[in-house]
Amino acid sequence: MPTKNDGAAVWELIHQIDNLDLNSSYSYLLWCDMFSETSIVVEEEGEVVGFISGFIHPNKPNTLFIWQVAVEAAQRGKGLGTHMLLQLLNRKRIAQVQYIEATVAPSNLPSQYLFLGLAKKLDTECVVGNYYTSVDFPRTGHEDEQLYKIGPIRRANNK
Repeated sequence: MPTKNDGAAVWELIHQIDNLDLNSSYSYLLWCDMFSETSIVVEEEGEVVGFISGFIHPNKPNTLFIWQVAVEAAQRGKGLGTHMLLQLLNRKRIAQVQYIEATVAPSNLPSQYLFLGLAKKLDTECVVGNYYTSVDFPRTGHEDEQLYKIGPIRRANNK
């Protein structure tokens, strides 16, 4: 589980990834400190190489919302994103989760493949629909965000 001590390294990781929105360093400190049970950090040789931020949806207690998935460039294509998601699903705090939701921009093919592949691995559905449109964002240039809803998740499938 991440701790507040991981916040700065997580910010650095996300800073390196072009297609992720970089938030304030404070937000990552806060995230690693207060949402550690629903987030995950992976380190290799003392360096953060993977991070997922998630939270239990306040209006849907059976849903884990994934906010960001970050994998260092050298680690991509090795299944680290899927591994982190499966590790999250095995945590006690997430035992009641039956669905995973995430918003994904149409140009973010790696995230699309990640969530579609997770649904296949869990032998469940992945429903994709419109969610946020570009006009919802404060400045022009942000893509629409589609909602990916994976589930229902049957615990015996978490391999």
